[in-house]
Amino acid sequence: MTARSRKKLPSANHLVRLGVVGLGNMGSVHARSILEGRVPGGTLAAVCDVDTKRTEGFGEALRFDDAEAMFVCGTVDAVVIAVPHPFHAPLGKSAFRAGLEVLMEKPLTVHKAEALELIAASKGRLFAVMFNQRTDPCFQKVRALIQGGSLGTIRRFTWTITDWFRTHAYYRSSPWRASWKGEGGGVLINQAVHNMDLLQWIFGMPAHVRAVCGFGKFHPIEVEDEVTALLQYDAGTSGVFITTSGEAPGINRLEIAGDNGLLVLDGESLRFRKNEVPTPEFSRTCKTGYARPAVWEVEIPLPGGRGPQHEGILRNFVNAILHDEALIAPGAEGLRSLELINAILMSAVEDRTVDLPLSAPRFARLLKKLQSQKP
Repeated sequence: MTARSRKKLPSANHLVRLGVVGLGNMGSVHARSILEGRVPGGTLAAVCDVDTKRTEGFGEALRFDDAEAMFVCGTVDAVVIAVPHPFHAPLGKSAFRAGLEVLMEKPLTVHKAEALELIAASKGRLFAVMFNQRTDPCFQKVRALIQGGSLGTIRRFTWTITDWFRTHAYYRSSPWRASWKGEGGGVLINQAVHNMDLLQWIFGMPAHVRAVCGFGKFHPIEVEDEVTALLQYDAGTSGVFITTSGEAPGINRLEIAGDNGLLVLDGESLRFRKNEVPTPEFSRTCKTGYARPAVWEVEIPLPGGRGPQHEGILRNFVNAILHDEALIAPGAEGLRSLELINAILMSAVEDRTVDLPLSAPRFARLLKKLQSQKP
């Protein structure tokens, strides 16, 4: 995406005039960040929500209760869309038709077929997705170590992230939550979508998925609130992903085993048990049956904090518009995490291994069937 392919910004002071659609939990946070000047180069030009009371208190920003009207009003250059999942695709496509740049809250859409349509509609426009955890220095370091070859060939990884705990009250807070019609899934598409994005960002996409899910196991909901998935890669790597919104206190632990040792990210602690001799070489050359390679215990220093998170993605989006800065989380990459989520759900519901790339029409039919069932 180059500056030449986008319209010239009309703002005399070269500020990107941003509109925020949807002022619920996250949308209001994004609007407040822009309004309070924490997104240099951007100004809050308009806000929109079907509940007009939510649009109050945002300074001089124009107020709308109709997103389509905001898109064509001529006072915004780009929009942040933070509405319930089923509205992501239709509103995103409308914004692109109006010639706007788009930052979409996660997930990209509800299912792969919709995502493909949305990505196609974005041609010629700048498109980003709110995968804020890509700004976390812990995950950036893990990715750099793997891509730099520090671990050698990756043999397996296990990610147990069970600190997405949610109460019954959380699921009662909005009628669209925790339903096939309202969210298109549960813990995977709402909370662990971040981990699905990081997983593919760090390890790439698997070739096969086999999963079991608990649907309404811990809460009175119809969608999944517990997941265990086995991911198999063509290169021989295997991965296990475990998540739930029904366990407390929970844990967030990522183990990565490679020929050169074991990397463990536990909370904000990153440790590398580095083999002095790579495992395959040691196994091949050692003369005794029970020996193990000597290891160096390395505590890898990390910057304090979790990085700029949501504001970092907002700043990057504005800088991409103004200065052609590379996007941290391009919209097209949101397809990958969504495809993983769809594959895990399909595997669990149909009790079979699902091969990737996923058949988008087949999952769309499955989701429609789930949505038609009485709760």
